[in-house]
Amino acid sequence: AFGATRRPNVKAADDVLLGALRDSGAPAVTLVAKAYDRHVDLALKTNLDENLAMIRDSVTHLRQEGQRVFLDAEHFFDGYRANRAYALEVIRVAMEAGADVAALCDTNGGMLPDEIADVVHDVLGATSARLGIHCHNDTGCAVANSMAAVAAGATHVQGTLNGYGERTGNADLVTIIANLELKKKKDVLPQNALREAFRISHAVAEVTNISPSPRQPYTGVSAFAHKAGLHASAIKVDPSLYQHEDPESVGNDMRMLVSDMAGRASIELKSVELGIDLKGDKELIGRVVDRVKEMESRGFTFEAADASFELLLREEATGKRPSFFTIDHWLTTTERGAKNSIITKAEVTVTAQGKEITCSGEGNGPVNAFDNALRDGLNQLYPELAALELTDYKVRILEGRLGTGAITRVLVETSDGKGEWNTVGVHENVIAASAMALEDALTFGLLRQGRKPE
Repeated sequence: AFGATRRPNVKAADDVLLGALRDSGAPAVTLVAKAYDRHVDLALKTNLDENLAMIRDSVTHLRQEGQRVFLDAEHFFDGYRANRAYALEVIRVAMEAGADVAALCDTNGGMLPDEIADVVHDVLGATSARLGIHCHNDTGCAVANSMAAVAAGATHVQGTLNGYGERTGNADLVTIIANLELKKKKDVLPQNALREAFRISHAVAEVTNISPSPRQPYTGVSAFAHKAGLHASAIKVDPSLYQHEDPESVGNDMRMLVSDMAGRASIELKSVELGIDLKGDKELIGRVVDRVKEMESRGFTFEAADASFELLLREEATGKRPSFFTIDHWLTTTERGAKNSIITKAEVTVTAQGKEITCSGEGNGPVNAFDNALRDGLNQLYPELAALELTDYKVRILEGRLGTGAITRVLVETSDGKGEWNTVGVHENVIAASAMALEDALTFGLLRQGRKPE
């Protein structure tokens, strides 16, 4: 349970909010207390002695009820700068009253690692308290500050998964735990539990509906991604040459990014990652490298479109692109209806299993309508498509100087509930680019479902 100390000039037993914490049934309670004399005056509107009494009475009351108490010393570092003696007294009073831990809070997030280390070391020497740390990321140092506090003697770290929090966020517990386990060799989690970091980090992102950061340390999809040809060649010999840890230690994977910088080693490693054996065929690998470079010169990107690249790789390896259908014709219309409603329709003609099918669909935009029409026509032949869902759609204008005549790149993310994949399309027309990406997405999805292409 989480709450504040009793109100000024109110007995702990009579304080409504403190009573709610007491009666919550929680075995542990975190109390927020003011450690900055200016906040005591301006926010609590009471005197310094009463604030100390509020801390003492609240901790004592909850301890007498059998609950563990953790004290969050709010604005501690600002308070320490302004009035060191008072900030230290806040910690002493809390510990003498029975608090398990006093967490020093960098509430405004303005501290730097060397400053954190100095203060934690001083507080430990002056109070002998069991200290914790609570950092915000306003200087981009929340994780570094937390690590500095631990190095200086703190034994309790507060933060949030993925660093979610107000303003610029809190200290990322995923990164901190991985740092402590892998770099400092501290036993933070049960054995092998760290291997769940990637899954849990992404599950939390899914629940909060916040896209995972690809560059998040340890668990981002780019954390162990490699692109340049020289890097790829070295990794082929020994992955540790360009990786600070084994990605499997946090449940992640090494990824090879395919781009116009890709060399033969990058393509070979990527093919192994995708489960396609190129058998060291230098001519084939050379063709793939040349084709990637040519397509990227036209605006394609395969760094974030593994599924489109796998289809390209299969085409070059077998001489035939995997295909379940071809899009012969399409038409989209958008009109304004009654009460300014927007009506978007699409009509698509496809050939699949030797049949020509004309289908239609409506949607909240031309791409959504196109997708619905395509599925409407193909679902009868490929019922597996019902399990596929378009989960993300991104459009980028590549040549902004050309204005409305610019090249458009579309990236589509699709899911079947078991995994996600990304595809790309490029064209002067955004619908045509979307059609390319959608065709790849559905084709790859059917391959994942075990369907054999025509």
